[in-house]
Amino acid sequence: MRDLPAYGAGVTVTRPRPVPRDLYAVAAAVLLVTAAVLVGRYVYTYDDLIVGWPPLLGRWDPHLGPGTPAAVVVAAAVVAYGPAVAARLPWRALLPAAWGTALAWTWSLALIDGWERGVAGRLTTSQEYLSVIDRWHDIPATLRDFNGHILLHSADNWPAHVAGHPPGATLTYVLLDRIGLGGGGWAGALTITVGATAGVAVLVAVRALAAERLARRAAPFLVLAPAAVWMGTSADGYFAAVAAWAVALLALAVTGRRLWWAAGSGLLFGLTCYLSYGLTLFAVVAAAVLLLGRRGVRARPVLFVPLLAGAAVVPVAFTAAGFDWWEAYHLLVERYYEGAAGVRPYAYWVWANLACTVLITGLATVAALRRAGGVLVRRRAEGVRADGARAEETRLAFLVAAALLALLAADLSGMSKAETERIWLPFALWLLAACAFLTRPRGWLAAQAVLALLLNHLVATGW
Repeated sequence: MRDLPAYGAGVTVTRPRPVPRDLYAVAAAVLLVTAAVLVGRYVYTYDDLIVGWPPLLGRWDPHLGPGTPAAVVVAAAVVAYGPAVAARLPWRALLPAAWGTALAWTWSLALIDGWERGVAGRLTTSQEYLSVIDRWHDIPATLRDFNGHILLHSADNWPAHVAGHPPGATLTYVLLDRIGLGGGGWAGALTITVGATAGVAVLVAVRALAAERLARRAAPFLVLAPAAVWMGTSADGYFAAVAAWAVALLALAVTGRRLWWAAGSGLLFGLTCYLSYGLTLFAVVAAAVLLLGRRGVRARPVLFVPLLAGAAVVPVAFTAAGFDWWEAYHLLVERYYEGAAGVRPYAYWVWANLACTVLITGLATVAALRRAGGVLVRRRAEGVRADGARAEETRLAFLVAAALLALLAADLSGMSKAETERIWLPFALWLLAACAFLTRPRGWLAAQAVLALLLNHLVATGW
């Protein structure tokens, strides 16, 4: 409370301090999640939603595990020292440090469920990729026949996750098995190791397109993301890393680096589309990168040559092998509505999916997105070209807005009804970059850590 002079006889009155707008955004997010939980439990039944702990695909299961002490230690260290270390560490040292810390955080969270349930068994269940490894003895023949097993009524139909993705996803684990690293343990280790690089890719892109200081401010939040609960070990964490590096290399290409970065970006964008159909929406993020780097694009339009050449490699290879992407996508849509999607109500999931997004990105990201929106609104209201720090913040806000737009398009499409806590991991990581706008980062980081620890200890998050 603050004392202010009053008119009249010299008495004083008190006026409450205004509530920070960030807290209004956080309160709204908490209400959204609460509504999703209550409506999911008391308005709908399991047979309606086909999830055990709405809006998450999981079940109530309070537990501790071998990863618990490590997770608490990592969280405490990042909260206490993360912002200062990120601000002072040389850039070339910051990137491997961020990767190593993200690895420690993801591994410790996964091991809360133990080695078998938390890592080795995740990708070996009946609906997962490793369950069909034995059917890929002849890779070219399997690719040619892949579409014939997508529909539920087809002979030897693929399990849900295999049918729901282009064969690039399954082929990754097939090739891992072929080089002698078979089984769920190796598959889980690869997924966590690659997935943990996604945050590093976001940092690279933010530095190239906006500013190093903003990347440094975002780094602790990308490391300590609640999304790590699902990054270890969902194949979508691997997909997120591939998509993130595609964007990061494109950012490097358009900001004056070597043209070969464009070829690498194109190659990864092509691979992204053959890992998940929904990640074609990363075209929105790529378009934002091209727009932010338009000066570099105008100065060197030749970068489109390696970019498009790289993007053609994976599609040409799969098409030559006999896989028809477009036919597979249309069959997937049919399969999707033959299964759970034909039951799950769009009227619930179109907003409950956003509650899942709050859970994987955390309340800090909610407040950060409010601030990013404020940056864009102020930029539009000013109507003049900003420069310096304000221009850098505008560029970051624009990049985050592009990722949010892609996520909302996925939501409205109706092709993401439930399970978005893992499906939307590739988009969620880019929303976390908005946390660079937050002040008092330690408090927000603590909130992120507490949310992740509660989720991993109270809910069994398998699928």
